[in-house]
Amino acid sequence: MNIVNFTPITAFTGGLIIGLAVILFFVFNGRSVGISGIASNFLISKNNRMENFLFLVGLIIAPIVYKLITQKEINISISNSLLLLAIAGLLVGAGTRISGGCTSGHGISGIGRLSLRSIVATVTFMIVGILTVLIKNII
Repeated sequence: MNIVNFTPITAFTGGLIIGLAVILFFVFNGRSVGISGIASNFLISKNNRMENFLFLVGLIIAPIVYKLITQKEINISISNSLLLLAIAGLLVGAGTRISGGCTSGHGISGIGRLSLRSIVATVTFMIVGILTVLIKNII
């Protein structure tokens, strides 16, 4: 394994910031953070629509602000077809619905609450991810 960009200090700092954001979101809103839930509530529910919208806008604006402050380039490349990405998105959406939340909701908020369902879901996500990489490397 070749670890090119191993940055434990920035990773730890990012984890602390995410943890603090989850706590603050729960304290001020009384609900857990999960991107799929927030996106779903924004699109479907009439409750907290502006809060959900602002959260989603923050996800989009944050990298732009980071780039402006640090002057570092953010390189993103999409190497697959739009059709394949659309199919992958639908599969992720179906999995999110089936598991009752997304990886961020289960992995960050759910495990933080010691939810057995979230622990099982996160372990399942990790195992499937590892198997997918192993299968891809074999093929």
